[in-house]
Amino acid sequence: MTQIQAARAGRLTPAMERVAEQEQRTPDEIRDAVAAGRLVIPANKAHLAAQYGGAGEGRLAPIGIGRLLRTKVNANLGTSPDRSCKEEELVKMELSLRYGADAVMDLSTGGDLDEIRSFLIANASAPLGTVPMYEMIQNRPVEELTTDDMLRVIEKQARQGVDFFTVHAGLLREHLPLAASRTAGIVSRGGSLLAKWMTYHDRQNPLYELFDELCDIMAQHDVAFSLGDGLRPGCLADATDEAQLAELRVLGELVQRARERGCQAMVEGPGHVPFDQIEKNMVLEEEICDGAPFYVLGPIVTDVAPGYDHITSAVGATAAAYYGASFLCYVTPAEHLALPGPLDVREGVIAHRIAAHAADVARGLPGAREWDDRMSRARTAFDWRGQLEMAMDSERAREIRKASNPDDDYCSMCGREWCAVRRSKEVFADRKPEQP
Repeated sequence: MTQIQAARAGRLTPAMERVAEQEQRTPDEIRDAVAAGRLVIPANKAHLAAQYGGAGEGRLAPIGIGRLLRTKVNANLGTSPDRSCKEEELVKMELSLRYGADAVMDLSTGGDLDEIRSFLIANASAPLGTVPMYEMIQNRPVEELTTDDMLRVIEKQARQGVDFFTVHAGLLREHLPLAASRTAGIVSRGGSLLAKWMTYHDRQNPLYELFDELCDIMAQHDVAFSLGDGLRPGCLADATDEAQLAELRVLGELVQRARERGCQAMVEGPGHVPFDQIEKNMVLEEEICDGAPFYVLGPIVTDVAPGYDHITSAVGATAAAYYGASFLCYVTPAEHLALPGPLDVREGVIAHRIAAHAADVARGLPGAREWDDRMSRARTAFDWRGQLEMAMDSERAREIRKASNPDDDYCSMCGREWCAVRRSKEVFADRKPEQP
Protein backbone atom coordinates (compact mmCIF):
# COMPACT_ATOMS: atom_id res chain seq x y z
CA MET A 1 0.00 0.00 0.00
CA THR A 2 0.95 3.62 -0.48
CA GLN A 3 0.81 5.96 2.51
CA ILE A 4 -2.61 7.29 1.45
CA GLN A 5 -4.00 3.80 0.81
CA ALA A 6 -2.81 2.61 4.21
CA ALA A 7 -4.31 5.67 5.91
CA ARG A 8 -7.65 5.14 4.20
CA ALA A 9 -7.62 1.53 5.37
CA GLY A 10 -7.15 2.77 8.95
CA ARG A 11 -3.55 1.60 9.17
CA LEU A 12 -0.69 3.45 10.80
CA THR A 13 2.63 3.12 8.98
CA PRO A 14 6.03 3.58 10.65
CA ALA A 15 6.44 6.76 8.60
CA MET A 16 3.19 8.18 10.00
CA GLU A 17 4.25 7.34 13.54
CA ARG A 18 7.60 9.05 13.02
CA VAL A 19 5.95 12.18 11.66
CA ALA A 20 3.55 12.25 14.62
CA GLU A 21 6.47 12.07 17.06
CA GLN A 22 8.38 14.83 15.23
CA GLU A 23 5.44 17.18 15.06
CA GLN A 24 3.86 16.79 18.54
CA ARG A 25 0.71 15.33 16.99
CA THR A 26 -1.10 12.08 17.62
CA PRO A 27 -0.65 9.23 15.13
CA ASP A 28 -4.40 9.28 14.47
CA GLU A 29 -4.24 12.96 13.48
CA ILE A 30 -1.47 12.19 11.00
CA ARG A 31 -3.26 9.16 9.58
CA ASP A 32 -6.52 11.05 9.12
CA ALA A 33 -4.81 13.99 7.38
CA VAL A 34 -2.96 11.62 5.02
CA ALA A 35 -6.21 9.79 4.27
CA ALA A 36 -7.87 13.10 3.37
CA GLY A 37 -4.99 14.08 1.08
CA ARG A 38 -4.22 17.15 3.18
CA LEU A 39 -0.89 15.78 4.38
CA VAL A 40 1.76 14.16 2.18
CA ILE A 41 4.64 11.93 3.30
CA PRO A 42 7.03 11.72 0.32
CA ALA A 43 8.72 8.37 0.91
CA ASN A 44 9.52 6.07 -2.00
CA LYS A 45 9.43 2.43 -0.90
CA ALA A 46 12.98 1.89 -2.12
CA HIS A 47 14.28 4.96 -0.26
CA LEU A 48 12.45 3.87 2.89
CA ALA A 49 13.69 0.30 2.81
CA ALA A 50 16.98 0.76 4.68
CA GLN A 51 15.30 2.88 7.35
CA TYR A 52 13.05 -0.02 8.32
CA GLY A 53 15.37 -2.96 7.76
CA GLY A 54 14.90 -3.59 4.06
CA ALA A 55 17.38 -3.87 1.24
CA GLY A 56 17.30 -0.32 -0.14
CA GLU A 57 20.35 1.92 -0.37
CA GLY A 58 18.91 5.02 1.26
CA ARG A 59 18.51 6.11 4.85
CA LEU A 60 15.41 8.23 4.53
CA ALA A 61 13.98 9.93 7.59
CA PRO A 62 10.34 10.56 6.57
CA ILE A 63 8.74 13.98 6.95
CA GLY A 64 5.17 15.22 6.62
CA ILE A 65 4.03 18.17 4.52
CA GLY A 66 0.68 19.79 5.30
CA ARG A 67 -1.03 22.60 7.22
CA LEU A 68 -1.36 20.45 10.33
CA LEU A 69 2.44 20.49 10.64
CA ARG A 70 5.27 23.01 10.76
CA THR A 71 6.15 24.61 7.42
CA LYS A 72 8.81 22.71 5.50
CA VAL A 73 11.64 24.04 3.29
CA ASN A 74 13.02 22.52 0.09
CA ALA A 75 16.46 23.22 -1.38
CA ASN A 76 17.04 22.89 -5.13
CA LEU A 77 20.33 21.33 -6.22
CA GLY A 78 21.59 20.21 -9.59
CA THR A 79 24.13 20.58 -12.34
CA SER A 80 23.83 22.62 -15.52
CA PRO A 81 25.12 21.97 -19.05
CA ASP A 82 27.94 24.43 -18.26
CA ARG A 83 28.86 23.09 -14.82
CA SER A 84 28.56 19.47 -13.67
CA CYS A 85 30.18 17.81 -10.64
CA LYS A 86 28.35 15.22 -8.58
CA GLU A 87 30.69 15.75 -5.61
CA GLU A 88 29.82 19.45 -5.52
CA GLU A 89 26.12 18.58 -5.60
CA LEU A 90 26.66 16.23 -2.65
CA VAL A 91 28.36 19.07 -0.77
CA LYS A 92 25.39 21.33 -1.53
CA MET A 93 22.94 18.66 -0.39
CA GLU A 94 24.85 18.10 2.85
CA LEU A 95 24.96 21.86 3.47
CA SER A 96 21.24 22.14 2.78
CA LEU A 97 20.41 19.47 5.34
CA ARG A 98 22.97 20.75 7.83
CA TYR A 99 21.32 24.18 7.84
CA GLY A 100 17.83 22.79 8.16
CA ALA A 101 16.29 22.02 4.75
CA ASP A 102 13.59 19.36 5.04
CA ALA A 103 13.81 18.09 1.46
CA VAL A 104 15.95 18.53 -1.66
CA MET A 105 15.34 18.44 -5.40
CA ASP A 106 17.89 17.30 -7.97
CA LEU A 107 17.27 19.55 -10.96
CA SER A 108 20.38 18.46 -12.85
CA THR A 109 20.51 19.10 -16.57
CA GLY A 110 24.21 18.46 -17.26
CA GLY A 111 26.52 15.47 -16.91
CA ASP A 112 25.48 11.86 -16.29
CA LEU A 113 22.03 12.44 -14.81
CA ASP A 114 21.53 8.81 -13.79
CA GLU A 115 24.82 8.74 -11.93
CA ILE A 116 24.21 12.07 -10.20
CA ARG A 117 20.67 11.10 -9.15
CA SER A 118 21.65 7.67 -7.83
CA PHE A 119 24.59 9.20 -5.95
CA LEU A 120 22.38 11.78 -4.24
CA ILE A 121 19.61 9.29 -3.37
CA ALA A 122 22.15 6.95 -1.82
CA ASN A 123 23.28 9.76 0.47
CA ALA A 124 19.97 11.52 1.09
CA SER A 125 18.46 11.33 4.57
CA ALA A 126 15.64 13.65 3.44
CA PRO A 127 13.05 13.22 0.68
CA LEU A 128 14.51 13.84 -2.77
CA GLY A 129 12.51 15.07 -5.76
CA THR A 130 13.18 15.46 -9.47
CA VAL A 131 11.65 16.84 -12.66
CA PRO A 132 11.75 13.75 -14.94
CA MET A 133 11.31 15.92 -18.04
CA TYR A 134 14.92 17.05 -17.71
CA GLU A 135 16.24 13.55 -18.30
CA MET A 136 13.67 12.88 -21.03
CA ILE A 137 15.14 15.54 -23.29
CA GLN A 138 18.83 15.17 -22.51
CA ASN A 139 20.80 14.83 -25.76
CA ARG A 140 17.69 15.09 -27.94
CA PRO A 141 15.31 17.83 -29.12
CA VAL A 142 12.05 17.89 -27.21
CA GLU A 143 10.18 17.48 -30.50
CA GLU A 144 11.55 13.92 -30.81
CA LEU A 145 10.25 12.85 -27.41
CA THR A 146 7.69 10.02 -27.51
CA THR A 147 5.13 9.02 -24.91
CA ASP A 148 7.00 5.74 -24.43
CA ASP A 149 10.15 7.73 -23.63
CA MET A 150 8.25 9.69 -21.00
CA LEU A 151 6.86 6.64 -19.23
CA ARG A 152 10.20 4.82 -19.39
CA VAL A 153 12.08 7.66 -17.67
CA ILE A 154 9.43 8.12 -14.99
CA GLU A 155 9.35 4.40 -14.22
CA LYS A 156 13.15 4.22 -14.04
CA GLN A 157 13.45 7.17 -11.66
CA ALA A 158 10.69 5.71 -9.48
CA ARG A 159 12.64 2.45 -9.23
CA GLN A 160 15.77 4.39 -8.27
CA GLY A 161 14.03 5.77 -5.18
CA VAL A 162 12.95 9.33 -6.04
CA ASP A 163 10.38 10.42 -3.44
CA PHE A 164 8.42 13.06 -5.38
CA PHE A 165 8.16 14.11 -9.00
CA THR A 166 7.35 17.52 -10.42
CA VAL A 167 5.07 16.70 -13.36
CA HIS A 168 3.65 19.53 -15.46
CA ALA A 169 0.48 17.70 -16.39
CA GLY A 170 -1.88 20.64 -15.86
CA LEU A 171 -0.56 22.88 -18.64
CA LEU A 172 -2.94 22.22 -21.53
CA ARG A 173 -2.72 23.15 -25.18
CA GLU A 174 -5.67 25.53 -24.84
CA HIS A 175 -3.82 27.49 -22.13
CA LEU A 176 -1.03 28.62 -24.45
CA PRO A 177 -2.93 31.54 -26.05
CA LEU A 178 -3.62 32.85 -22.53
CA ALA A 179 0.12 33.18 -21.91
CA ALA A 180 0.95 34.74 -25.29
CA SER A 181 0.54 38.34 -24.10
CA ARG A 182 2.50 37.92 -20.88
CA THR A 183 5.49 40.07 -20.07
CA ALA A 184 7.73 37.10 -19.18
CA GLY A 185 5.93 34.33 -21.07
CA ILE A 186 6.50 30.80 -19.73
CA VAL A 187 9.36 30.74 -17.21
CA SER A 188 9.06 27.12 -16.09
CA ARG A 189 11.63 24.94 -17.87
CA GLY A 190 9.32 21.92 -17.82
CA GLY A 191 6.36 24.03 -18.86
CA SER A 192 8.19 25.64 -21.78
CA LEU A 193 9.41 22.25 -23.04
CA LEU A 194 5.91 20.81 -23.03
CA ALA A 195 4.57 23.95 -24.71
CA LYS A 196 7.12 23.45 -27.50
CA TRP A 197 6.15 19.75 -27.82
CA MET A 198 2.42 20.55 -28.02
CA THR A 199 2.97 23.30 -30.57
CA TYR A 200 5.20 21.16 -32.77
CA HIS A 201 2.96 18.07 -32.71
CA ASP A 202 -0.34 20.00 -32.60
CA ARG A 203 -1.42 17.70 -29.76
CA GLN A 204 -2.56 17.86 -26.15
CA ASN A 205 -0.09 17.67 -23.25
CA PRO A 206 0.98 14.01 -23.22
CA LEU A 207 1.46 14.01 -19.44
CA TYR A 208 -2.18 15.00 -19.05
CA GLU A 209 -3.31 12.29 -21.45
CA LEU A 210 -1.05 9.71 -19.74
CA PHE A 211 -1.98 10.74 -16.21
CA ASP A 212 -3.62 7.44 -15.26
CA GLU A 213 -0.54 5.55 -16.45
CA LEU A 214 1.66 7.91 -14.41
CA CYS A 215 -0.49 7.22 -11.35
CA ASP A 216 -0.03 3.47 -11.78
CA ILE A 217 3.76 3.83 -11.82
CA MET A 218 3.83 6.22 -8.89
CA ALA A 219 1.45 4.14 -6.78
CA GLN A 220 3.61 1.05 -7.32
CA HIS A 221 6.62 2.82 -5.77
CA ASP A 222 4.73 5.34 -3.60
CA VAL A 223 6.18 8.40 -5.32
CA ALA A 224 4.27 11.58 -4.47
CA PHE A 225 3.08 13.96 -7.17
CA SER A 226 4.25 17.54 -6.98
CA LEU A 227 1.88 18.85 -9.63
CA GLY A 228 3.95 21.48 -11.38
CA ASP A 229 2.84 24.98 -12.25
CA GLY A 230 4.15 25.31 -15.78
CA LEU A 231 2.42 28.69 -16.10
CA ARG A 232 3.60 30.19 -12.82
CA PRO A 233 4.19 33.95 -13.14
CA GLY A 234 7.80 34.89 -13.77
CA CYS A 235 7.30 38.58 -12.98
CA LEU A 236 4.87 40.71 -11.00
CA ALA A 237 3.07 41.81 -14.16
CA ASP A 238 1.97 38.23 -14.90
CA ALA A 239 0.79 37.28 -11.40
CA THR A 240 -2.67 35.80 -10.87
CA ASP A 241 -3.54 36.06 -14.55
CA GLU A 242 -5.96 33.82 -16.41
CA ALA A 243 -3.17 31.54 -17.68
CA GLN A 244 -2.03 30.76 -14.13
CA LEU A 245 -5.58 30.23 -12.88
CA ALA A 246 -6.62 28.07 -15.84
CA GLU A 247 -3.76 25.69 -15.09
CA LEU A 248 -4.58 25.73 -11.37
CA ARG A 249 -8.11 24.55 -12.12
CA VAL A 250 -6.72 21.58 -14.04
CA LEU A 251 -4.35 20.83 -11.16
CA GLY A 252 -7.39 20.63 -8.88
CA GLU A 253 -8.83 17.98 -11.19
CA LEU A 254 -5.54 16.06 -11.19
CA VAL A 255 -5.36 16.10 -7.39
CA GLN A 256 -8.65 14.20 -7.27
CA ARG A 257 -7.57 11.76 -9.97
CA ALA A 258 -4.30 11.06 -8.17
CA ARG A 259 -6.04 10.42 -4.84
CA GLU A 260 -8.56 8.09 -6.49
CA ARG A 261 -5.69 5.97 -7.82
CA GLY A 262 -3.90 5.76 -4.49
CA CYS A 263 -1.30 8.48 -5.05
CA GLN A 264 -0.27 11.31 -2.77
CA ALA A 265 -0.34 14.76 -4.37
CA MET A 266 0.77 18.27 -3.54
CA VAL A 267 0.44 21.32 -5.78
CA GLU A 268 3.11 23.78 -6.86
CA GLY A 269 2.38 27.48 -6.72
CA PRO A 270 3.54 30.84 -7.96
CA GLY A 271 6.78 32.37 -8.44
CA HIS A 272 6.56 36.17 -8.61
CA VAL A 273 3.53 37.72 -6.86
CA PRO A 274 2.95 41.22 -5.44
CA PHE A 275 2.62 41.04 -1.68
CA ASP A 276 -1.02 42.11 -1.71
CA GLN A 277 -1.97 39.15 -3.95
CA ILE A 278 -0.37 36.39 -1.86
CA GLU A 279 -3.33 35.71 0.42
CA LYS A 280 -5.67 35.46 -2.57
CA ASN A 281 -3.38 32.92 -4.24
CA MET A 282 -3.25 30.75 -1.12
CA VAL A 283 -7.03 30.83 -0.67
CA LEU A 284 -7.65 29.94 -4.32
CA GLU A 285 -5.39 26.90 -4.13
CA GLU A 286 -7.06 25.69 -0.95
CA GLU A 287 -10.48 25.92 -2.59
CA ILE A 288 -9.62 24.62 -6.06
CA CYS A 289 -7.28 21.81 -4.98
CA ASP A 290 -9.29 20.57 -1.97
CA GLY A 291 -6.64 21.37 0.60
CA ALA A 292 -3.77 19.54 -1.09
CA PRO A 293 -0.47 20.78 0.41
CA PHE A 294 0.71 23.89 -1.43
CA TYR A 295 4.39 24.05 -2.48
CA VAL A 296 5.43 27.60 -3.42
CA LEU A 297 8.53 29.17 -4.92
CA GLY A 298 8.80 32.28 -2.77
CA PRO A 299 6.70 34.06 -3.86
CA ILE A 300 9.20 36.72 -4.91
CA VAL A 301 7.55 40.06 -4.12
CA THR A 302 9.64 42.44 -6.23
CA ASP A 303 11.56 42.04 -9.49
CA VAL A 304 14.30 44.64 -8.90
CA ALA A 305 16.66 42.97 -6.39
CA PRO A 306 18.90 40.46 -8.21
CA GLY A 307 21.58 39.28 -5.82
CA TYR A 308 19.12 39.56 -2.92
CA ASP A 309 16.27 37.41 -4.16
CA HIS A 310 16.64 35.09 -1.16
CA ILE A 311 15.31 38.10 0.79
CA THR A 312 12.57 39.10 -1.67
CA SER A 313 11.48 35.47 -1.67
CA ALA A 314 11.57 35.07 2.11
CA VAL A 315 9.34 38.13 2.52
CA GLY A 316 6.71 36.51 0.30
CA ALA A 317 7.27 33.06 1.76
CA THR A 318 6.39 34.22 5.26
CA ALA A 319 3.04 35.52 4.04
CA ALA A 320 2.44 32.43 1.90
CA ALA A 321 3.12 30.08 4.81
CA TYR A 322 0.86 32.12 7.09
CA TYR A 323 -2.04 32.15 4.62
CA GLY A 324 -1.89 28.58 3.37
CA ALA A 325 1.38 27.17 1.98
CA SER A 326 2.86 24.07 3.59
CA PHE A 327 6.15 23.76 1.68
CA LEU A 328 8.56 26.55 0.68
CA CYS A 329 11.01 26.15 -2.17
CA TYR A 330 14.03 28.20 -1.30
CA VAL A 331 15.47 30.91 -3.53
CA THR A 332 19.16 31.79 -3.29
CA PRO A 333 21.10 35.04 -3.92
CA ALA A 334 22.08 33.53 -7.29
CA GLU A 335 18.47 33.40 -8.54
CA HIS A 336 18.14 34.95 -12.03
CA LEU A 337 21.95 35.28 -12.20
CA ALA A 338 23.83 31.97 -12.01
CA LEU A 339 23.90 28.35 -10.82
CA PRO A 340 23.93 28.50 -6.99
CA GLY A 341 27.12 27.56 -5.19
CA PRO A 342 27.51 26.21 -1.65
CA LEU A 343 27.39 29.65 0.03
CA ASP A 344 24.25 30.55 -1.95
CA VAL A 345 22.64 27.31 -0.77
CA ARG A 346 23.38 28.10 2.87
CA GLU A 347 21.92 31.61 2.64
CA GLY A 348 18.85 30.41 0.75
CA VAL A 349 18.07 27.68 3.27
CA ILE A 350 18.46 29.96 6.30
CA ALA A 351 16.37 32.77 4.76
CA HIS A 352 13.49 30.38 4.11
CA ARG A 353 13.78 28.63 7.45
CA ILE A 354 13.35 32.08 9.02
CA ALA A 355 10.26 32.63 6.85
CA ALA A 356 8.81 29.23 7.72
CA HIS A 357 9.41 29.65 11.44
CA ALA A 358 8.00 33.18 11.54
CA ALA A 359 4.81 31.91 9.92
CA ASP A 360 4.61 28.94 12.29
CA VAL A 361 4.90 31.27 15.30
CA ALA A 362 2.12 33.44 13.92
CA ARG A 363 -0.04 30.36 13.31
CA GLY A 364 0.46 29.18 16.90
CA LEU A 365 1.85 25.76 15.97
CA PRO A 366 2.94 23.56 18.90
CA GLY A 367 6.51 24.30 19.99
CA ALA A 368 7.17 27.16 17.57
CA ARG A 369 6.96 30.10 20.00
CA GLU A 370 8.72 28.20 22.80
CA TRP A 371 12.01 28.39 20.87
CA ASP A 372 11.77 32.19 20.70
CA ASP A 373 10.88 32.47 24.38
CA ARG A 374 13.89 30.36 25.40
CA MET A 375 16.11 32.63 23.30
CA SER A 376 14.63 35.74 24.95
CA ARG A 377 15.30 34.39 28.43
CA ALA A 378 18.90 33.56 27.45
CA ARG A 379 19.45 37.08 26.11
CA THR A 380 18.09 38.71 29.24
CA ALA A 381 20.36 36.52 31.37
CA PHE A 382 23.46 37.28 29.22
CA ASP A 383 23.60 33.54 28.56
CA TRP A 384 25.75 33.78 25.45
CA ARG A 385 26.40 30.05 25.25
CA GLY A 386 22.69 29.33 25.31
CA GLN A 387 21.96 32.00 22.71
CA LEU A 388 24.57 30.67 20.31
CA GLU A 389 23.43 27.08 20.72
CA MET A 390 19.80 28.03 20.06
CA ALA A 391 20.53 30.24 17.05
CA MET A 392 19.08 29.02 13.75
CA ASP A 393 22.57 29.34 12.24
CA SER A 394 24.83 28.82 15.26
CA GLU A 395 28.00 28.99 13.18
CA ARG A 396 27.18 32.40 11.76
CA ALA A 397 26.18 33.76 15.17
CA ARG A 398 29.45 32.52 16.69
CA GLU A 399 31.48 34.09 13.87
CA ILE A 400 29.90 37.50 14.45
CA ARG A 401 30.16 37.29 18.22
CA LYS A 402 33.81 36.21 18.15
CA ALA A 403 34.79 39.00 15.75
CA SER A 404 33.73 41.67 18.27
CA ASN A 405 36.17 40.65 21.06
CA PRO A 406 33.23 39.85 23.34
CA ASP A 407 32.86 40.18 27.06
CA ASP A 408 30.63 37.78 28.93
CA ASP A 409 28.07 40.33 30.05
CA TYR A 410 27.56 42.76 27.18
CA CYS A 411 27.94 43.11 23.40
CA SER A 412 29.77 45.69 21.28
CA MET A 413 26.54 47.33 20.06
CA CYS A 414 25.98 49.33 23.26
CA GLY A 415 28.99 48.45 25.38
CA ARG A 416 28.87 47.94 29.11
CA GLU A 417 27.72 51.40 30.15
CA TRP A 418 24.98 51.84 27.52
CA CYS A 419 23.50 48.35 27.80
CA ALA A 420 19.70 48.66 28.07
CA VAL A 421 19.31 45.14 29.47
CA ARG A 422 21.75 45.92 32.27
CA ARG A 423 20.02 49.22 33.06
CA SER A 424 16.61 47.53 33.03
CA LYS A 425 17.83 44.99 35.57
CA GLU A 426 19.08 47.81 37.80
CA VAL A 427 15.76 49.68 37.57
CA PHE A 428 13.66 46.70 38.53
CA ALA A 429 16.12 45.47 41.14
CA ASP A 430 15.69 48.77 43.07
CA ARG A 431 11.91 48.78 42.74
CA LYS A 432 10.02 47.65 45.81
CA PRO A 433 7.24 45.13 45.22
CA GLU A 434 3.77 46.63 45.42
CA GLN A 435 1.73 45.86 48.51
CA PRO A 436 -1.29 43.60 47.96
